[in-house]
Amino acid sequence: MDQILGNIGLLFEFPVVNLKIILDGIMIGALFALAAYGLALVWGVMNVKNLAQGDFVISGGYVSWWLVQHGFPALLGVPVAFVVMWGIGWVIYKLVISRVIERDLFTSLLATFGLAIMMAQILNLMFGSDTQSVDLGYDTLYFFDGFIDVPIAKLIGVVMAMSLAAGVIIFMKSSRMGQAIRATAQDSRAARVMGIDTEKVYAFTFSLNSAICGAAGAIIVMVWLVQPFYGISYSIRAFVIVTAAGLGNLPGVIAAGLGIGALEQYGAHIFGIGYQQAVAVMLLLLILLYRLIQQRRNRQVLK
Repeated sequence: MDQILGNIGLLFEFPVVNLKIILDGIMIGALFALAAYGLALVWGVMNVKNLAQGDFVISGGYVSWWLVQHGFPALLGVPVAFVVMWGIGWVIYKLVISRVIERDLFTSLLATFGLAIMMAQILNLMFGSDTQSVDLGYDTLYFFDGFIDVPIAKLIGVVMAMSLAAGVIIFMKSSRMGQAIRATAQDSRAARVMGIDTEKVYAFTFSLNSAICGAAGAIIVMVWLVQPFYGISYSIRAFVIVTAAGLGNLPGVIAAGLGIGALEQYGAHIFGIGYQQAVAVMLLLLILLYRLIQQRRNRQVLK
């Protein structure tokens, strides 16, 4: 308890600590938001709660790591992971997801949970259980007499994540497929009546989600670590972000991602690094409780 109080006291005694925590939270939260946006697409368009979301992220990280091991530039891993995971997402949609879209919630959760286990085991068999990362070899920027350090690799990761997010936004707003995706999300039956091939939209949406996760994973392996069984941590964070922001609310997804990244860093500073992920789980429970209370308040008695 004394250690916790001491850590809290540092936040007031040295305000620059807060700046360091917030900067670290923003850099990691940007990647959380990127993965969560893919989940929001699948959830909003297809009504599928993808429990394997984080495993797509980790798979993209291993694609980039494999390329570096074979002599390719690290930054090339992001577009390659995007393309490779697009193809993997399309195959998974055809084999698994297309069969559970019209089924009940439990069936989709069970299917994607099994998918998550299978993907983690495949990665473990292919690459082993050791953590892996890619060293870009870039320097670190120091501020406030060296108290705050900002690795250039992390800055590049944030810029790449923001660029990809901006590209997806432009695509969703200006392309015909983006308009079809939004129309299907609003009312799939009406979209079919208007001549939209919803099956094609579903396949494209799930593939796009997989590709976004792959690119996020390729960025993560350059600034943090990947390991076959780390997927669950990113799945939990994606669910927290989407639940907090709501479906179809991209600004909310971005804000929630950055906010959760910062809160996790505060949790790690105050309680220790071992409790960092516990902060995300606690936030998910609190958000679900709030949603439940809100629904009960808005419920009206039928007469």
